Amino acid sequence: MKRQIAPMSRLTEWANFYGAKFHNAQIQQTQDKGGALVALRAVPEDADVLYRVLLTVPQELVLSLAFVQEQAKYDKHLRDILDALREFGKTARGAILSFLLLQMTRSSPEASDAVGVSNPLTEYVKFLPEAIPLPIFWNEDELFLLNGTSLKPAVEQKLASLRREFDLLKAGTGDIPWCKEVWWSGGDVNDEGGCFLNFDDWKMVDAMYRSRALEIPGIGHAMVPCVDMANHASGERTVALYEAEGDIGAALVLRNGKSLQEGEEITITYGDDKGACEMLFSYGFLENNVKEARALFLDLDIPDDDPLKQAKQFVADEAPGVKLFTEGAQIAWESPYVQWICINEEDGLNFQVLQSTDGKQELKVLWKDIEIQPPNLGETLKEDPMWAILQLRAVVTIQSRVKQQKEALTGNTEFYMHVQESKSVRKEIWRMIGKLRDLEEAFLEKADASLEEEKMQLLDSPIVQKYLSQAPGSDAEEPEIEEDDFS
Repeated sequence: MKRQIAPMSRLTEWANFYGAKFHNAQIQQTQDKGGALVALRAVPEDADVLYRVLLTVPQELVLSLAFVQEQAKYDKHLRDILDALREFGKTARGAILSFLLLQMTRSSPEASDAVGVSNPLTEYVKFLPEAIPLPIFWNEDELFLLNGTSLKPAVEQKLASLRREFDLLKAGTGDIPWCKEVWWSGGDVNDEGGCFLNFDDWKMVDAMYRSRALEIPGIGHAMVPCVDMANHASGERTVALYEAEGDIGAALVLRNGKSLQEGEEITITYGDDKGACEMLFSYGFLENNVKEARALFLDLDIPDDDPLKQAKQFVADEAPGVKLFTEGAQIAWESPYVQWICINEEDGLNFQVLQSTDGKQELKVLWKDIEIQPPNLGETLKEDPMWAILQLRAVVTIQSRVKQQKEALTGNTEFYMHVQESKSVRKEIWRMIGKLRDLEEAFLEKADASLEEEKMQLLDSPIVQKYLSQAPGSDAEEPEIEEDDFS
């Protein structure tokens, strides 16, 4: 849908009218970032607490789950959408996306302003960018260049998730009279042909939310007008932090030990622990000074020939993969899921199907004939005498997956270089993908080396040595290990 876009120059006027206070900050338009917050005057490092408050935003302007729920008491159209989305509409994400979509509809020149109830944030939505450069909006040729990176499956899964959410919205609102008239008129709700509302609109409200949502203590995930104009800078370059300010709402405050010069940009961190992939996925950019990928997630799968695969998948609530992240000079890993891959019936894992008096069936997990709760599997295995052996299996499994990812990434390099002059791939996106590829390739190399070191340490364990010496055809003096033996 077409939506009305308000000029950035009016944002300060709007914010002041509704109670926001620019104590020592002002909005400044920039060519490279679209907008920024800069200091009105200098603040010394030892300034009093009162002078370190840069900006305050009243609670009435904080777009949170509580705000949407309160607004729905007076807005029947908003309430209709939340009810249509059922449990999803009760979450912060579901509620805020519903609110944004209704405000977009209300402000569209193609729709009637009789949709929804006007509120201060109706105008705020008009200040949000017309285009948000997240990967979910990239074209097919640009997405193809992500092959071998951890961003490719993340974008594919996100698009699939957004499609499911949009289908839920269509199914829930298709028969609501005003939705049928405004959103779904002129086409078929089942195929979106000619409809006023389409999948790209749902992608847009998702992008608005993901690129601007902050985790405010005591409030939860929320969008905070004006505070969301602060750009990201990591590490020591982060100048300010955001926090809840009692009944006021939210505040932007100068960090302890930091000073400001007049006209200096006020920056916050979107998350120093976020990897390069996550920054590009959620915000559409990579910092110019980023030197490493920091973290990435690789999917893992239980082998098809595992007789317990279906039962394992049913009880495992963890994300099916491994998170690799920088820890000092090494690459560490975290994966509760990998334990399900590495244990089998001969180790002591078993499942038992119980039927209750009401006819319902329950699947119980047994480890060496003792019932355990699936989330406690890792802690249980750590207490087992076989822990070093199981950990070795996990390390070998993860290292194999790292090597596979590295091969997929380097195998696509020639094609990436070939499309440098392609008209279908935007130069800035081509450059960012190249930077992500370089960062992840170096990260995977380092991860492979760290896992190799961890594997060799485990191989020196007396328990592992004994286990290998007892294996058929083994040589007790020179134990060797094949990756398949522990996968």
